[in-house]
Amino acid sequence: MGGIWERSWNEFVVFLSLPPAIRQLVYTTNVIESLNARYRRAAQAYEHFWNETAALKRLYLATLALDSTGRGRQRCSNRWKAALKEFDVLFGGRLTANQV
Repeated sequence: MGGIWERSWNEFVVFLSLPPAIRQLVYTTNVIESLNARYRRAAQAYEHFWNETAALKRLYLATLALDSTGRGRQRCSNRWKAALKEFDVLFGGRLTANQV
């Protein structure tokens, strides 16, 4: 009965064999969990909302606070560009095969 590393080693080695751009994209998907936690905190700060619009406004403001400079979308798309190129190489051009 080994530890978690020994039980998961085969899956972890596969992760390490991926190109760096794909590895970075995979381990940054924790952003989704972080966003959900941020939404929960924003909603719990107010025990009662007057209506659905008030709740949506609160979540909207919490979302804006995540990227106050407005550069988050650019950083995200830059990471995806590199990862998509790597995926295309890994899968023999299947991602760009039908593009003109």
